[in-house]
Amino acid sequence: MEEAKKKEILERLNAARKNTLGETLDIVYTDVSDDFLSATMPVTPKVHQPYGILHGGASCVLAETLGSCLSLINVDTTKVVPVGTNINSNHLRAKRNGIVTGTATFIRKGNTMHVSQIEIRDEKGNLLNHTTMTNNIVPVGKV
Repeated sequence: MEEAKKKEILERLNAARKNTLGETLDIVYTDVSDDFLSATMPVTPKVHQPYGILHGGASCVLAETLGSCLSLINVDTTKVVPVGTNINSNHLRAKRNGIVTGTATFIRKGNTMHVSQIEIRDEKGNLLNHTTMTNNIVPVGKV
């Protein structure tokens, strides 16, 4: 992917966060290519569960955000839109503070369905969460 296109996609995705859950959780898109999309999220008390560790729901939000947007940037949104229909998330390690990075890649990129996997890792590269997500690709106006 050309640098100019990469920059345009990241700017568009980050601008679209305004007044969304992604903005609330400080999710920032950081890298994109033809095959993946990455974003970071700080781990602070804002995303903790009562035991002081990263809430599984916050990990799911990061994962679903990445899976949805990976599909979004790979379809013609004047004709079709991705709609999330399934998510399966495995929480593998705890995290108390710092930054996590999620990366979404396609398992299957069909015309009517996308299946992606999302890995969330800490600063040392440890796998904290593995999620799979399915998006149906539906015609505009059918949502």
